[in-house]
Amino acid sequence: MINYICTTCGTQFPASERPPEHCPICEDPRQYVGWNGQNWTTLETLRKTHKNAFRTVEPGLLGIGTTPDFAIGQRALLLQTSAGNVMWDCITLLDEATQQIVNALGGISAIAISHPHYYSSMVEWAHAFEAPIYLHESNRKWVMRPDNVVRYWEGDTFVLGDGLTLLRLGGHFTGGTVLHWAAGAQGRGAILSGDILQVVNDRRYVSFMYSFPNLIPLPASKVQAIVDAIEPYSFDRIYGAWWDRVMEQDASSAVRRSAQRYIKAMAG
Repeated sequence: MINYICTTCGTQFPASERPPEHCPICEDPRQYVGWNGQNWTTLETLRKTHKNAFRTVEPGLLGIGTTPDFAIGQRALLLQTSAGNVMWDCITLLDEATQQIVNALGGISAIAISHPHYYSSMVEWAHAFEAPIYLHESNRKWVMRPDNVVRYWEGDTFVLGDGLTLLRLGGHFTGGTVLHWAAGAQGRGAILSGDILQVVNDRRYVSFMYSFPNLIPLPASKVQAIVDAIEPYSFDRIYGAWWDRVMEQDASSAVRRSAQRYIKAMAG
């Protein structure tokens, strides 16, 4: 029995004798089935062709990304705190070298993920580090490998630890979540956003989409709701889902500016 992995989105499925026929995450309008059709791999195969790279992105925050890129190509973030390390978002590849490095850094006390496109092999990571996974209840249907390590939270906020708060902003998914890190950016506050707030090429702005690969926009009302939900929180920096998708400063104002620009464009 093998836990097969979708090569397009990187999601790991329950153990089976043969690959699943479909990947519901990729067949959803927010994602896509690869141009060569539905294909599968395994962790064992991936470990032979890929490795993980580590990079400090600011004191107390370490990026972990797979090279060469696999699936969507996001990198995870390891947030180091005195109460234990929190992994934000997830990547598919977990190998012995990665486990050794992460354990040397203090392991992982909790995993939190922005939305289903980054669930990847989260259960594999949770088992390896004996860490619970925190996901918003409304995204439960997208968990392809159910497990008791997954803990669902409800409502709009969830305090993960001292100065760490999960915020349900919605948008891309109903349970679309960001992590507010009050001590980030040298105490000015940071948002770990995945692509719920997508840092775009002009890094003075973010954008908001129902589907990024298929270019399906969100209605203006959803974008305004995102801005309203994040308004009470102070932050100067946004860490997106990829290495270079970082807004270094003035991020709070940029979210408001970006929403105004988006809503104006939608109105024509």
